[in-house]
Amino acid sequence: MPFVQLPDNFGAKNIERLEPFFKMLPKDLKPAIEFRHTDWFNNDEVAKELYKILEKYNITNVIVDSAGRRDLLHMRLTTPTAFLRYNGANHESDYTRLNDWIDRLETWIDQGLQNIYFFVHQNLEKASPLLSAHFIKRANERFGTDLHIPQMDNPNTLF
Repeated sequence: MPFVQLPDNFGAKNIERLEPFFKMLPKDLKPAIEFRHTDWFNNDEVAKELYKILEKYNITNVIVDSAGRRDLLHMRLTTPTAFLRYNGANHESDYTRLNDWIDRLETWIDQGLQNIYFFVHQNLEKASPLLSAHFIKRANERFGTDLHIPQMDNPNTLF
């Protein structure tokens, strides 16, 4: 699935540019798009219009969970695919937030979610495999999957 991250200056004032762009995409190309400007989510009418357009063109709305940035966090799926960009903060709370996502995903799976893309990163990227391993271990336990858990060559060299 192609992942498109719009620049943070691409705000709701550009909403009229979305449909012409989506119409040009090949029918079999269904990207996940991250809208990074808060105007897309701070106004209910704008958000409703955005979701309507994304649903019309079967475009997955990327959900962003960044510690300390709750202004961009929304829980609105526009397709049966969840694409999450999870930003860790190199803090113990990263693991609690990941556990909360396992619970949320389980609810969505029960409601018909078909695909999950979960992208983990943080400001100290060397620690990202640890967060990923935690998430995958929990997902395997909860959902009965057998996803590969990344191994660190030398986890003592993180900091």
